[in-house]
Amino acid sequence: MKTMGKTRRLIAMGLCGAAVTAALAAPTAQAAPAPAAPAAPAGQAGQAGQDARTASWSLTDTGTTARFRGLAAVSRSSAWVAGSKGTVLRTSDGGRNWRDVSPPGAGELEFRDVEAFDSRRAVVLAIGEGEASRVFRTGDGGATWTESFRNTDARAFYDCLTFFDHRHGLAMSDPVDGRFRILSTDDGGRSWKVLPPAGMPAAQPGEAGFAASGQCLVSSGPKDVWLATGGAATARVLHSADRGLTWTASESTIPAGDPARGVFALAFRDRTHGIAVGGDYRADQQSPQSSAVTSDGGRGWHQSAATPPAYRSGVAWLPHSRSGALAVGPTGTDLTLDGGRTWRTVDTGSYDTVDCTADFGCWASGEKGRVAVLSPSRG
Repeated sequence: MKTMGKTRRLIAMGLCGAAVTAALAAPTAQAAPAPAAPAAPAGQAGQAGQDARTASWSLTDTGTTARFRGLAAVSRSSAWVAGSKGTVLRTSDGGRNWRDVSPPGAGELEFRDVEAFDSRRAVVLAIGEGEASRVFRTGDGGATWTESFRNTDARAFYDCLTFFDHRHGLAMSDPVDGRFRILSTDDGGRSWKVLPPAGMPAAQPGEAGFAASGQCLVSSGPKDVWLATGGAATARVLHSADRGLTWTASESTIPAGDPARGVFALAFRDRTHGIAVGGDYRADQQSPQSSAVTSDGGRGWHQSAATPPAYRSGVAWLPHSRSGALAVGPTGTDLTLDGGRTWRTVDTGSYDTVDCTADFGCWASGEKGRVAVLSPSRG
């Protein structure tokens, strides 16, 4: 366990680890030609399809070089990002201006997840072994922060957060005593408690989560939550239908068998339809089976017929769409229009995570202070 702990630390601390366009274009790279979009249904879903044909990524000026693996999109105009060197930024004008609202004294911490309820209330997670894992909460747009949890167990290493609503949420740690550890809050992150481990299946040797995008623990609806794993013989997805009290585990089709490989991110558009992405985060390694889909709540996973060409660390469904989604990673962005069965690379810019909102806002963030927002194309 000592050796595995050192390996996990290197991976998590040093990872290099929605309407959207069919021709997403980062300013530093030429976009691929747009795939033909299928006919969209009427109403909002139709608007999503139209936006997918007429929009592109636009980088914003964050004024920092921090790496933002934590992203919470509130609306088309409002978003939070959290990242390295204890950095938390917030925008309320679509990314034209970013305000540094980092918690005081957090410069040595690595923020890897942020969950925002609105433009004023947010919860951020710092990752690491022992007391490096902490949770902070703000209710005034980041003007002040309260540290609501500090891990005191040297064996625990927290990776991700998720919230079901404004009150109920969970955080997950890599296995302690052979089982993933789950924290729970029922007051919006003001206080946390460790849930009993009896309902959690035993972890495989070497199994862990990846603090790569804030999407290794995701929820849909009032009680369903999924946890992504890797590093062991097989990459698994664990599901709970009772807010983390009891769990079942299923094997994914994404390869593992190495501390650098597995499922890195999940997205569920409802309690049955989900997408998993991942692979091998090392730049010199191939990831030929980097995505999978489920239509039964994660009980069974099927490899995508055409996967993204490389490791992907983040994924999000397009708003009001039953078939469109984005996957992002250090080497590009991919678009699916058939629920994750096939993907096409539409941009080669580097992003770690992606998030979309019901009002057709879509954001992505990553290394060197990169934060992009979906914008209408000109011309």
